Amino acid sequence: MPKTKRLLAIQKLIREKKIRNQEELLNFLLKKGFALTQATLSRDLKTLKVARIADAEVGYRYILPEDIRSENLETQHDILANSFRSISFSGNIAVIKTFPGFATGLASEIDRKELSGMIGSVAGDDTIIIVLREKVKKKDFLNSLSANMPGIKDKIREKNKTN
Repeated sequence: MPKTKRLLAIQKLIREKKIRNQEELLNFLLKKGFALTQATLSRDLKTLKVARIADAEVGYRYILPEDIRSENLETQHDILANSFRSISFSGNIAVIKTFPGFATGLASEIDRKELSGMIGSVAGDDTIIIVLREKVKKKDFLNSLSANMPGIKDKIREKNKTN
């Protein structure tokens, strides 16, 4: 089958199903009669500029660039805020703990906000390390984080009450 038809099928599957990975997508395509390899599928996903987003039901799933804006952004923010577990400080370093698999998404969101006093962040699977400027106060950073990420504000308040 022609590449154009295959690309349209990939787009349709991504819109209709919550596809978690290439293997799952490849299996759907093979069942629909498309003969392709994982390498070809990988190139097709790159051509379509497919991204992965966090999803409360399946962990991560594929999404098409034109659908990103139409996604319920509140739901995405809620997912990221709900992934937040704790924050602690050591000197000018803040360490945020998340549920497994969510640190990168939350760190990207924090980076996009360009929080006052923040130099940058590094994320792993469930941990974000944020480097703060030299004389930034913990309280000021927490206020900036809370103001820019309202879903996290309540969680920070809850954690501070229990500590």
